[in-house]
Amino acid sequence: MKTLKNIFCLSSISLLLLSISSCAKKSDVTPEYQEDNLAPFSVEFDNIVGEKTLSFNNATSPYTNAVGEKFTVSLVQYFISNIKVSKADGTTYTVKQDSSYFLIKGADRATRFAKVKVPEGDYTKLTFTLGVDSLRSTMDISKRTGVLDPAGGMEDGMYWGWNSGYIFFKMEGSSSVISDDVNGDPTGKKQFKYHIGGFGGYSAPTINNVKNITVDLTTAGIARVRKDRQSNVHLFVDLIKVFNGKNSFSIAAHPNVMFSDYSVNIATNLTELFKHDHTEN
Repeated sequence: MKTLKNIFCLSSISLLLLSISSCAKKSDVTPEYQEDNLAPFSVEFDNIVGEKTLSFNNATSPYTNAVGEKFTVSLVQYFISNIKVSKADGTTYTVKQDSSYFLIKGADRATRFAKVKVPEGDYTKLTFTLGVDSLRSTMDISKRTGVLDPAGGMEDGMYWGWNSGYIFFKMEGSSSVISDDVNGDPTGKKQFKYHIGGFGGYSAPTINNVKNITVDLTTAGIARVRKDRQSNVHLFVDLIKVFNGKNSFSIAAHPNVMFSDYSVNIATNLTELFKHDHTEN
């Protein structure tokens, strides 16, 4: 009797393990790609500064750039748009434009996720735009809703009314190296402001600071998008690259950069902000 009980227990355990194994294998099967078979997918933009978490107005523990200038950050905001995902075989899905514009606000962690829907599948590459493309920027205001509503954008300070254009990336803060004259901050508050925008112009060519970002997901984890779970690509956004990127610069030399030729240098640095940390499937 004892032997039969042991056999029964062993059989039950074997069946349970087999069932678990079967479920695991079933869930790992890549579904057939169907463009209308949509599932939840998100990209998380986690702001950091070098090896530190982003902290606002932290005068007791300032950050330091490549030339040794200490600084604090008081505001960070940027537009993310035109999200695309690609499979290993080159199949690419572009999220519908009306659902693909997001304003990431450093002070509001609820905005750090860009949540969309893409077809079920395994994706090895993520592409998005830092900024707002020229097509959408020049559309009738009725077509620019949500975070792109110029009225709302002006409340967030992300729209130039005088220039009829969006500020793609905004970062503000302070540094003791900034002078108190017209070349720095005449108010004496020693504040820096980097407002980067420009989509190429309406009727004549102007500055174009729209940047397309491509992220390889194969090293830190591909996105396995399924209907029964949330796939989230976690990106670190390293703000030290604003200063320490390809076009490294001094805060003292360039404390205020907006719609000017020098903004192109900073816009190039912005392409280096994004690093894939991991993917949650």
